[in-house]
Amino acid sequence: MKSLFLTLALALTVQAAPPEKFWSALHLQESGGALGAIKGDYVNGQPRALGPYQIHRLYFIDSAVPGRYEDCQDLSYSRKVVTAYLKLYAPKAWAAGDCNVLFRTHNGGPAAMRATGTTKKNLDRYSKKALGLMK
Repeated sequence: MKSLFLTLALALTVQAAPPEKFWSALHLQESGGALGAIKGDYVNGQPRALGPYQIHRLYFIDSAVPGRYEDCQDLSYSRKVVTAYLKLYAPKAWAAGDCNVLFRTHNGGPAAMRATGTTKKNLDRYSKKALGLMK
């Protein structure tokens, strides 16, 4: 009986994910809740980020989700990309549903939690705003 509870607890931990409010807040934070062909700032005629979660090309590549970068304009596809990226770079935060770390990692990349100076201040501001959007 003890092993059954342990197995169930482990299965729940592996399957843990942030609450739905996390996704709504991330969507509002990144694109104001817009849907469709959303393109971020342009550099040399190319968008720096795509879609409702404003995914950058290297973020997409790191996620290893099959498809094309342009597919990130679709909300459900981009959610798969963000999920894969956050599970890769913040697995403990993902398992715990730690939205603060997940927002920071989404915005600041794998080194977000080690950021200092201006970068840390910008990530603090980003995360505080995103967490406020969850309420």
